[in-house]
Amino acid sequence: MLNIAIDGPVGAGKSTIADEVASRLGILHLDTGAMYRAVGLAVLQHSIDLQDEEAVTALCKQSQVDVRYENGSQVTLLDGQDVTGLIRSQEVGTAASAVSRYAGVRRLLVQRQQELAKTQPMLLDGRDIGTVVLPNAPVKIYLTATPEARAMRRLKQLQEKGDTADFAEVLAEVNARDEQDMNRAVDPLRQAEDAIVVDSSDLTFEETVQAILRLTEAANA
Repeated sequence: MLNIAIDGPVGAGKSTIADEVASRLGILHLDTGAMYRAVGLAVLQHSIDLQDEEAVTALCKQSQVDVRYENGSQVTLLDGQDVTGLIRSQEVGTAASAVSRYAGVRRLLVQRQQELAKTQPMLLDGRDIGTVVLPNAPVKIYLTATPEARAMRRLKQLQEKGDTADFAEVLAEVNARDEQDMNRAVDPLRQAEDAIVVDSSDLTFEETVQAILRLTEAANA
């Protein structure tokens, strides 16, 4: 079965690139980061301290985080409610990075991700796909870009939504997320030994998509 694992830091464009690659290959794309964002949203909605690991893990156990696909795109559900639009704020992203440090949260969501990947050919993206979720995936990509390039992309996304954040603020957020994701005690962000690096700093969207499609074709030749 074709399973593709794409890992990389925040702002590398994993979700949008993965959507396009999966679409062209005719397989589903599971955005695992959206699942952690849903847990982060739940924590914020319940006013739970992000530093309280026991309370966060307990809420994750009680919450139903799931996905469904509509017209080839993922819809993220929290306790049956469509939260696809709500989970893309900067605040939720920061909360997601915080809750993803906890072993109990990761164990629950990784199990769900592995179950989904067994059902059909699928592309998964996140922080620990090639290292933890799908260590035996035939195609592993580490998609990255410079912090400055990632911050600029993120800033454009926020501006399109009417956010007034500036570049320095977003760059600081990107660097903080990198520090948190790469140094957390449980399943930190790292490149799998057999993953191939795709640096999109100076690549267009289409060039990045083509690079991953070529790597996938070569792996399945």
